[in-house]
Amino acid sequence: MAGGRKIIIDTDPGQDDAIAILLALASPELDVLGITAVAGNVPLALTEKNTRKICELAGRPDTKVFAGAIRPLVRGLVTAEHVHGRTGLDGPDLPEPTMALQDRYAVDFIVDTLMAEEAGQVTLCPLGPLTNIALALIREPRIAPRIREIVLMGGGFFEGGNVTPAAEFNIYVDPHAADIVLGAGIPVVMMPLDVTHKALTTAKRVARFRDLATPVGAAAAALLEFFERFDEEKYGTDGGPLHDPCVIAYLLRPDLFGGRACNVTVETASELTMGMTVVDWWDVTDRPKNAMVMRDIDADGFFELLTDRLGRL
Repeated sequence: MAGGRKIIIDTDPGQDDAIAILLALASPELDVLGITAVAGNVPLALTEKNTRKICELAGRPDTKVFAGAIRPLVRGLVTAEHVHGRTGLDGPDLPEPTMALQDRYAVDFIVDTLMAEEAGQVTLCPLGPLTNIALALIREPRIAPRIREIVLMGGGFFEGGNVTPAAEFNIYVDPHAADIVLGAGIPVVMMPLDVTHKALTTAKRVARFRDLATPVGAAAAALLEFFERFDEEKYGTDGGPLHDPCVIAYLLRPDLFGGRACNVTVETASELTMGMTVVDWWDVTDRPKNAMVMRDIDADGFFELLTDRLGRL
C-alpha cells in the first residue's frame, strides 16, 4: 500500500514463504515495491511461478514479481522438495498464474529501486538463500548505505541446523552470499531457528485459518498441513515451525520478538560445518556486532496477527 513502509521481499516459495507473502499483502502498513524470486526450496522456474500464484491468491495480481538467481554464488544448488513437495507449494490445488512475470532481472530491480528511492527508506526482506541480495551488493556497492535494514529468516545457533547438524537451510544453500550480506555494514535483523522453532503450527492454530471460510484461509490451512508433516515426524511436535512469516510479523509487531545484538559470522570453508552461523551471543570476542539476533517470540500473539491479517484477504 502506498504510504506504508517500503519493502522488497526476496523469496523461494515454499509454503512458509507463501504465508509470509500473504501476510505482507494483507497489511496496509507495508508497501510491497516488488517481490524477487530466487532458487532455493525448489528451482527458480518454480519459485517465480509460486510467487505469482500467491499474489493471485491474495487478490494482488498487480504486484511486480521478478526472477533472479538460478543458483548460488559458488556451490551447486541444494533444494528441499522432501519438505515442500515437488512443486514447492504442495498442499492446496492452486491454479496456474495468469499475471505476467516482469521482464527485468531481479538483481537489477533491487539495485535500481534502492538507487532511485530516498536513502534509508527501503527494507529488504529475504525469506530464502541470500543470492539475489549478495549479487545486488556486488553489482552496486553504493546500495549498502541506502538500505534501511535487512530483516531475514536464516541461521541458527542454540537450535543447531535443520539441513545439517550445523546449518540452517537458507544459509547452507548459499553461505558465500550470506557472508557478503552480513559483512556489508547494513543493519540486519535475523530470525534464526532459535526463534522460529517456537512458532509452531499446532492443530488449533491451523484450524483457525480454515475457520476463516475463505479461499485464502483454506489454502493457508492446506499449505501448513502439508508443510508441517515433515517437521512433526522429525521433532515429534504438534505442528512444525513457521519460519518465514516471522520476518513480516517483525515489521508489523516488533514487540512480539526479543533478542540481542551480536556478531554473526558464516562458515564458508569447512564441509563439516558449511553454512553454520556462528553467533557470539555471550560477547566473548571483540568482533563487531552486525545483527540483531532474535531468540524469543510471543507465539500466541504471532498467530493472532497472522489469523487476523489473512482474514482480511
